[in-house]
Amino acid sequence: MITRRNTRKIKIGQLEIGGNAPISVQSMTNTDTKDAAKTIKQIKKMEKEGCELVRIAIPDMKACENISTIKENIRIPLVADIHFDYRLALKSIALGVDGIRINPGNIKIKENIKEIIELAKKKGTAIRFGVNSGSIDRKIIEKYKAPNVGAMLETSENIINLLEEINFKDAIFSLKSTNILDTIEANEIFSYHYNFPLHIGITESGFSSQGIVKSSVGVGILLYKGIGDTIRVSLTEDPVNEIKIGYQILQSLNIRKTGFNIISCPTCGRCKVNLNKIVKELDKKIKVRNKAIKVAVMGCIVNGPGEAKEADLGIAFNQKIGIMFKKGKVVGKYDWETAIRELIREINK
Repeated sequence: MITRRNTRKIKIGQLEIGGNAPISVQSMTNTDTKDAAKTIKQIKKMEKEGCELVRIAIPDMKACENISTIKENIRIPLVADIHFDYRLALKSIALGVDGIRINPGNIKIKENIKEIIELAKKKGTAIRFGVNSGSIDRKIIEKYKAPNVGAMLETSENIINLLEEINFKDAIFSLKSTNILDTIEANEIFSYHYNFPLHIGITESGFSSQGIVKSSVGVGILLYKGIGDTIRVSLTEDPVNEIKIGYQILQSLNIRKTGFNIISCPTCGRCKVNLNKIVKELDKKIKVRNKAIKVAVMGCIVNGPGEAKEADLGIAFNQKIGIMFKKGKVVGKYDWETAIRELIREINK
């Protein structure tokens, strides 16, 4: 059993992060925030997949104008992502976002960061300080000769000193690098010294399988060590997929059991059905996403009945038929196509 390290609990909107709150799954839109309708549409898809917090890019004042409209039309907390211009953070807070994310390496002037923190404290707005290896202040990089673990930790320490000066409590930190080992080490050291909640992930992890592997390894190791209070899987693709992978990582470690989970065999010469096609069809047609359902889809009788019996629902194929199980009991024997339809119907029911 994984024992989480103790962190303080804060709230972003109605979502609790840290302490004994469940590890949450979040993501970020890739739409133009100036297009409110398109952004809202994407967030609703993300909500359906189980996204618990969403971040939107605020590159200019024009994007700020849509904050209120977007917030009114979604159910989950809204976080404004700010870089370079501290005035965008002040405007976003004034317009009522639930939280902001700023990168201290991109807002370099201490007094500007201080002004953001003071307004956030006044308005009850949470702040995530995103310490990314790729945007650390040049002077700190020169000191450490590289954007490494030491550079990320010193950047974080400078912010913490400022938070203590202002007595601001509603802060989350993230220490991310494209280097998985640096990310793990930085978060381990940070969590040993401080009790701020941690947002974990691998920044700019890449696309498709490459990004999934990097994120799964980095995030998975940290979670196994009890580190992390909220996660994002950063992929160069539809953010809905980030949420799917996030829940799968949590499920694989038995941290959260909410979510649709397909168990399928890798197939071998005994398999007489196109299992890859079947599993993809199931994943596409399943409507239930936010409930703990374990479904086994097996290509032959070697492991099939055993695995299928352990699942909430399962199907095992032989050369002619598909045998469907529900909570370990056989509930039907069908031809292949009927078996797939019946399994989808049962899952959605």
